[in-house]
Amino acid sequence: MRIVVSGDGKGKSLVRAFMWDSGSTVGEFDGHSKRVLSCDFKPTRPFRIVTCGEDFLANYYEGPPFKFKHSIRDHTNFVNCIRYSPDGTKFITVSSDKKGLIYDGKTGDKIGELSSEGSHTGSIYAVSWSPDSKQVLTVSADKTAKVWDISEDGSGTLNRTLVCTGIGGVDDMLVGCLWQNDNLVTISLGGTFNVFSASNPDKEPVSFAGHLKTASALALFPQSNPRTMLSTSYDGVILKWIQGVGYGGRLIRKNNTQIKCFVATEEELITSGYDNKVFRIPVNGDQCGDAESADVGGQPNALNIALQQPEFALVTTDSAIVLLNKSNVTSTTKVSYTITSSAVSPDGTEAIVGAQDGKLRIYSISGDTVTEEAVLEKHRGPITTIHYSPDVSMFCSADSNREAVAWDRATREVKLKNMLFHTARVNCLAWSPDSRFVATGSLDTCAIIYDVDKPAASRTTIKGAHLGGVHGISFADNDTLVTAGEDACIRVWKLAQQ
Repeated sequence: MRIVVSGDGKGKSLVRAFMWDSGSTVGEFDGHSKRVLSCDFKPTRPFRIVTCGEDFLANYYEGPPFKFKHSIRDHTNFVNCIRYSPDGTKFITVSSDKKGLIYDGKTGDKIGELSSEGSHTGSIYAVSWSPDSKQVLTVSADKTAKVWDISEDGSGTLNRTLVCTGIGGVDDMLVGCLWQNDNLVTISLGGTFNVFSASNPDKEPVSFAGHLKTASALALFPQSNPRTMLSTSYDGVILKWIQGVGYGGRLIRKNNTQIKCFVATEEELITSGYDNKVFRIPVNGDQCGDAESADVGGQPNALNIALQQPEFALVTTDSAIVLLNKSNVTSTTKVSYTITSSAVSPDGTEAIVGAQDGKLRIYSISGDTVTEEAVLEKHRGPITTIHYSPDVSMFCSADSNREAVAWDRATREVKLKNMLFHTARVNCLAWSPDSRFVATGSLDTCAIIYDVDKPAASRTTIKGAHLGGVHGISFADNDTLVTAGEDACIRVWKLAQQ
């Protein structure tokens, strides 16, 4: 079996063909002067290789061993994709000059082109043949996909245009496609896949997507059935996930700014970025309403909602504890230490603030008054995250020195100690709905689940949960853990009962 690859060369050949088992080359590929964007192998004998690139050329090679035969200079802009038909009788090139040209598969001579009637109005980025070699699918910067009928003489006429629903803007440009059996698959610049049925193209396509940047946080809707969760990434994208289904759509915000901190309820989102502002955004399905903002006087490092009265929020910056009622700042309490994390009880009467010095300070909240009540010392590094258990009988804290500690809320004593099995900073933690398990996610790529009624050594470890580190973690139910990470993935784990 032979493999052909192409690229920018990095000082070597722009195109290489080699045997899959030995790696030995099977030809020389001259003729290109700039990056080669696409290549393809003729699937039938006599074998041929075709390439195309940024030098406006498509090149034709005979072999093996493969040698340059001739160049095709019919395009006037980047030639973005080149593909042989499955029966090997033809190949097609598509270009940023908005044209698709069809050639004889055996000789490389031009025999036809896609009709100008109904043609794309933007650069054509990709093309794919139908299994019977009688049609092609093209996608373009004009945000449409088109199906063309290809006649025996090589002419192409428009069969239909497929429109993919999107979010607006350049992210909706279609940059890739595949005709696989009865599936017509397109992918947009924003990373959304749309799958149409070739036999029933009028049917609404199935859409799914994922994050393109690091997934930074997860938020579970506790009352949802089936369980629904939101994830966000540093580029400001918010995606919805439904347990048992997967991708549930993208939330469209009117102000798509970067997100640093993020919490959510069924009816609204609360977010903050890097501009000292906290936004409350009403949610209706996949659409977000007009955001209300509040300036908290510093960059937030934690956002917390009192679940029993969601209009109340506690926000912490490096030097202040800020109370919000809806979008109004009702209280700002300056502190003499550096705040790194915080949590608020569901009824909004108590807050726990973690600091750079590794101490946990417990505050009572009465109206707009915040009063320090106790200081807990156990951690040996800056506090990174704090969470109350769902039954509010415990809370758990974690630090950058790889340790987590579960505390009894009533006695303020350590409930579970020696949670020291990560090898790097603990980024996030979550409680199971029954308050029995606490899960931690770390920079060391692992997630660890502890049973608070058993010694920490009886932990369950998920090694390599996310390449680059785990940044978000949540329980969908007592047996299902969801994690988000540096690799831009959301993963669902089924926990075995012990």
